Amino acid sequence: MRVFHVVPALFGANGGVTGGAERYVLELARHMAELVPTTLVSFGPQDESRTLGRLSIRLFGGAHAVRGLASNPFSLRALAFLRHADVVHCHQRRIVMSSLSALLCRATGRRVFVTDLGGGGWDISAYISTRSWFQGDLHISEYSRRVAGQENDPRAHIIMGGVDADRFSPDPGARRDNTIVYVGRILPHKGIDTVIRALPPHLRLRILGQPYHPAYLALLRELAAGKDVTFEHDATDEDLVRAYRGALCVVLASVYKDVYGGESRVPELLGQTLLEGMACGTPAVCTDVASMPEVVEHGVTGFVVPPYEPDALRARFEWLAGHPEAVETMGRAGRERVLARFTWPAVASRCVEIYRSCQ
Repeated sequence: MRVFHVVPALFGANGGVTGGAERYVLELARHMAELVPTTLVSFGPQDESRTLGRLSIRLFGGAHAVRGLASNPFSLRALAFLRHADVVHCHQRRIVMSSLSALLCRATGRRVFVTDLGGGGWDISAYISTRSWFQGDLHISEYSRRVAGQENDPRAHIIMGGVDADRFSPDPGARRDNTIVYVGRILPHKGIDTVIRALPPHLRLRILGQPYHPAYLALLRELAAGKDVTFEHDATDEDLVRAYRGALCVVLASVYKDVYGGESRVPELLGQTLLEGMACGTPAVCTDVASMPEVVEHGVTGFVVPPYEPDALRARFEWLAGHPEAVETMGRAGRERVLARFTWPAVASRCVEIYRSCQ
């Protein structure tokens, strides 16, 4: 069984994207390659073939950006390349490449599946349902399945998400300080403005991630004036691991309605950075929004607080700062939760089992 994963952009530098969705696909494909022959098909500035361990990576240059959106690339050459696959797993439903891949697979007797990772662009699926074009929807959380209206659909499966638990791991020698860490894209729906407003004067906040909204970044810098807040836009994985290991907690305060009034039904489909911090033995604090309560067990691995309430968030930060032994206990519980439910080998195995069950 040869599995091809199709994703709009590759994770990483040199033309790639540093985002949770792109990391998700790369890690899933990399670990699946240990089970079955696996190729990751994506798009870049030029054609390229490379390997990552047992994973084959094929990039197609010169893709057409549908309606000018880089997040919606299409290439006839990439589509034709799928004839070498037995199973095609598309990541992002609402893009032209996924819909045409599904039609091609159906016409040629190949199995095709889709996972929604929260992105997309213009596609025929905006006008007609393309759900039946795929053999199954593989959701990364119960929330994802619920918001898609597929709770009772036998073709909708939950595969969860994973963490590289060897890379993201505790360091017994690391010294924990009073630093709160946010990791992720700097966008309004991430609720970083609430985190800054909640920051107590004796604690520090590190914001690690790329800015994608200049006005929002300017607002955050204004809110951070006079507080111990740093912005770091070029952090490597090694930087992230060190930040997680030494943090008081990792925070993700995403919201359905952002500071500008913009609304999103799916601000988080999982909460990848919460998992990474927990894998490093650090408590997690999140808002009671979307999928995040599926990741953080309130009072055990961290805290779940109401959105839009900086006072509630501040209270949890201060409680953690005043209870260092509880921080370590929660950190250990978080690591145990990740190992029990959120490892990439387990996610890859779930996918392969589903692929095979649909023969």
